[in-house]
Parts: sequence; C-alpha cells; structure tokens
Amino acid sequence: MTKKLYARMLVAATAAATMLGVVPGVADADPAASPDRCQEITFPVPQGTLGATLCLPDRPTDTVMVLMAGSNYNHTYWDFPYAPETYNFRRAMNAAGYATLVADRLGNGASTRPPSMSLTATATAQALHDIVQALRHGLAGAQPFGKVVTGGHSLSSGTSVMEATTYHDVDGVLLTGYSHTLSVPDVLGVISTYYQAVQDPIFASRGFDSGYLVTRPGTRAVDFFGPDNVDPQVLAIDEATKETFSLTEYPDGLTSTLPGMSSLITAPVMVVNGSLDRLSCGPAYAICADAATLQAAEAAFFGPAARLRTFVLPGSGHSVNLARNTAQYQAAVIDWMKSITG
Repeated sequence: MTKKLYARMLVAATAAATMLGVVPGVADADPAASPDRCQEITFPVPQGTLGATLCLPDRPTDTVMVLMAGSNYNHTYWDFPYAPETYNFRRAMNAAGYATLVADRLGNGASTRPPSMSLTATATAQALHDIVQALRHGLAGAQPFGKVVTGGHSLSSGTSVMEATTYHDVDGVLLTGYSHTLSVPDVLGVISTYYQAVQDPIFASRGFDSGYLVTRPGTRAVDFFGPDNVDPQVLAIDEATKETFSLTEYPDGLTSTLPGMSSLITAPVMVVNGSLDRLSCGPAYAICADAATLQAAEAAFFGPAARLRTFVLPGSGHSVNLARNTAQYQAAVIDWMKSITG
C-alpha cells in the first residue's frame, strides 16, 4: 500500500469518525502538512519490500533514529496525523535535530504482505540490521549517518533487542512498551481480543489470508491506553488506522523478554513504559510505579555497556506515543539522545 493510498483511507476513516460524533481536525489529519524534509523509500528484503519514510531536520545531523511500530500498529504510531504538535513523535525528534526513518514491518502499512505464516520477528530483526547498514552507507541518496539509534514499541522493541545483540551495530536502543516482567494473564487477555482481519470491516475486502489478525473494534481503549489519559479523537484515529499482524511473529519476538538476551547489548539502552501498561508492568503494574522502580526491576537484565536509563509516563497505558502527556516522554527521550550522541 502506498502512503498516498493510506492518506486517502485516513480521510475516509476521519469521515467515519465524524459520523460517530468524534471530529478530528482536518488540517491536523493531513500527513502532508509537515515542514520537515521527508522522502518515501522502498527497501528490498527477501520477502518483499519495506515501506519507510526518511525525514531530515532543518539543520545538519549525523544521527538518525530508526523507528518501527509494534504488532497492532504501522508507521502512524510514530508519525501520528492528529494534533502532531502533541502526538507526533517523529516530528518531535526532527525538531530536536535528529533524522528519522519510520519503517513498516512486513505485513502492514506501506510494506508488502507475504503469506502470514512466513512472518517472524527474526526476519524483521534482519531487515532492521540491513536498514541500519544502509543508513550508515547513505540510503536513498542521503548522507551516510555516523550514529544510528533504533526505537521500538512492544513487539518491535523485541526485534530491536534481537538486532542489537546479534549485530552490535547501533549506537543506542530505545525500548518502549517492553520489560522482562510481562503480565502473562494480561498478555493472554489482549491476545484473546484478536480475530481474523477478513472479519473486520476495515480489512474484509483487501484480500488478506486467514492468518492475518487485527484487534476487535472497541478493545484498544482498554488494552493500550490509560483510562483518564487519552483524547477521544486519538482513540478514533487509532481504531481507524489499526494494523494487521501474524501470531507467528510472537514466539521468537517474545524470547527478547527472557533473561539473557538483553544482557548482550553493547550500546546505551533506554526503557520506557506507561505506569498503567497492563502488558509490560507486571502484576498490578508493580514495576512501573516510577522510573526508579523500573530501573531496579530491569537493571539485572542489562550489562554495564547499556548504561540503562528508564522512564515511566504517569497514567499512560501501553501506547505511550498517544497519551495526553506524551510530551514528557518525548522530552525524556531527547535528553537521553543528547547524552549518548554528544
């Protein structure tokens, strides 16, 4: 799917939200209304192509962040079209002086959709490595970047761990919606809300095979957001832009949350969770009371080279990019980026 087609779908989704009494601002919902210098890129991988967008800040930089969303999201998670001055993480990083490359995993967004059973986190980690190397050598005519930082959310945090421990070729790893203390009952509860994409009104006519799944309508507000920390208009756009994935991405992806793997990371790491993340904060949100508590819980799983830093966004659920107070998290990431890139 091209980004232009995706934008047309977003306009249609916005119209549907308006009929439901939720009216996102039309100007804010226009992905093209960006002052940043952005270029769409098609990146070849063994199973097809990854769709990505490279955006440069308004001043020279030697640092790029590679951002990939988790299993229920696409590029929209990092490049949110509604109220971008608040919710658009990519623009915040560009404004801070960093280049960004927002990439869709195989099977969603602007990337190709191979047979669902062929999708794995391991293949995504390999693709992420290839992107990192391409950025270091000058991707799509852009300057070579001397420093590359990967940023993941949920499942793609796992693939970032896998990439960093396998190839040791990044200068920083941002892990959001991630920990080594998953709440297994809640994870299973969220998985129980998935159903086949061919049964969903957004995807029914788009030719997916039966292994592609999506969240059931109305479940995301409970599963991914803090109850008092989300704009209803964000919920409407979030539902309209939800994405497909395959459960075959989970088995190897979840190995990144087991003891051992993350201790091999040799670059600085930042772990971010919402204080009400039902998936990543353990039973009763125990490890996400504050940054110090999260630091104490996670420190044993990382080596000294990680120089682990943690941040907890108060009142946020799993999707920290889309909480009302997400600016606090953006500021914390920018401060961490300054500390590791000089």
